[in-house]
Amino acid sequence: MLENIKVVLVNTSHTGNIGSAARAMKTMGLSQLVLVDPVSAPDGKSSALAAGAGDVLANAQTVGTLAEAVADCALVVGTSARSRTLPWPMLEPRECGLKMVQEGQHGPVALVFGRENNGLSNDELQQCHYHVCIPANPEYSSLNLAAAVQTLCYEVRMGYLGQESYPEPENEYPLSADLERFYVHLENTLSDADFIQKNHPGVVMTKLRRLVNRARPEAQELNILRGILSSVDKLTKKD
Repeated sequence: MLENIKVVLVNTSHTGNIGSAARAMKTMGLSQLVLVDPVSAPDGKSSALAAGAGDVLANAQTVGTLAEAVADCALVVGTSARSRTLPWPMLEPRECGLKMVQEGQHGPVALVFGRENNGLSNDELQQCHYHVCIPANPEYSSLNLAAAVQTLCYEVRMGYLGQESYPEPENEYPLSADLERFYVHLENTLSDADFIQKNHPGVVMTKLRRLVNRARPEAQELNILRGILSSVDKLTKKD
């Protein structure tokens, strides 16, 4: 099951942090490392700081975008160190670890970490179902990347050790790629219906993304919503 849990590092600046993150993962039994557009590819410094986790580093997958990294995931949780203008569904670290373990039993899930200097962008955070924030000392809450990876991977392991069996899921959730296709369809339909301006959706699409993430529709429910949009498309084309 732990092999279904991806640790995704976005646009990492320092190669040593990649190696340190790989080491943090292996100590907790995780092995699936995905690098999204790293500033530099893993190098000798990465290998040195990975220590005994060279296998995790060697098998790391590199992709160009976060969407590619999480396309096959039914659950995506992004780390966020600061509050945002538009609040998103939040998980505590312990909740996050347990949810990763429960849903990772049945398919790929992803835990996403942002850049060392400014974390994940708003667009990247909107690709996540939930956000998680480590409740560090408010007077000095700056965690380096490897420390953040270690902390949340520890919570994943605690969730793993605390669960002896996993019931079959009652609901099948859509993959991240399916959700992204739905959002594109939704925006196009709303544009054609003149509800939003094409190429200038404003905050409407952001708020709709938050609504859908909060509701977290099942795969069949998402298909129903796509069917509704298709019916609206037919009517707008007739006009």
